[in-house]
Amino acid sequence: MFFRREKPRTITFEDRLEALRRAGFRVDPEPGGATRQVRVSRNGCAAVVAEGAGGTAEVRSSVGLLVNGEIASLVDAGFQKFFLTSKGCRRPALAPELRAIHSFQQDAHEALGIGSLYNEAMGTVSRLYQYDRLENRDRGVPKRPWET
Repeated sequence: MFFRREKPRTITFEDRLEALRRAGFRVDPEPGGATRQVRVSRNGCAAVVAEGAGGTAEVRSSVGLLVNGEIASLVDAGFQKFFLTSKGCRRPALAPELRAIHSFQQDAHEALGIGSLYNEAMGTVSRLYQYDRLENRDRGVPKRPWET
């Protein structure tokens, strides 16, 4: 019929994972977690993606570099950026690695149907900011000189 409307197709989590595979990503199951999680990797970069409500995809971990099988998060130390693993392995970030992470994040968000935020579109975003001049910055209000 001429006025026949197409039924809207709901995109499932499996469809989103298949879009990642078509975009050149490797999708491996990730153990643990209450919901279904997978590790998405390409060119030495990786992230953990989990199934959200209604078949949506949520990026659970920050996009990072694969170091010894772990996803190393980007840390900004003020003078330089570093990659830091959960076991404490720390290595300096190089410009090609930062470009690879930025490209990975943009391509993964596009394949998953996730919108891009302005600050993420401008470049790599660090998970943690640790400037050497700010001691105990994340531990609440520091003691003032007259209180010591």
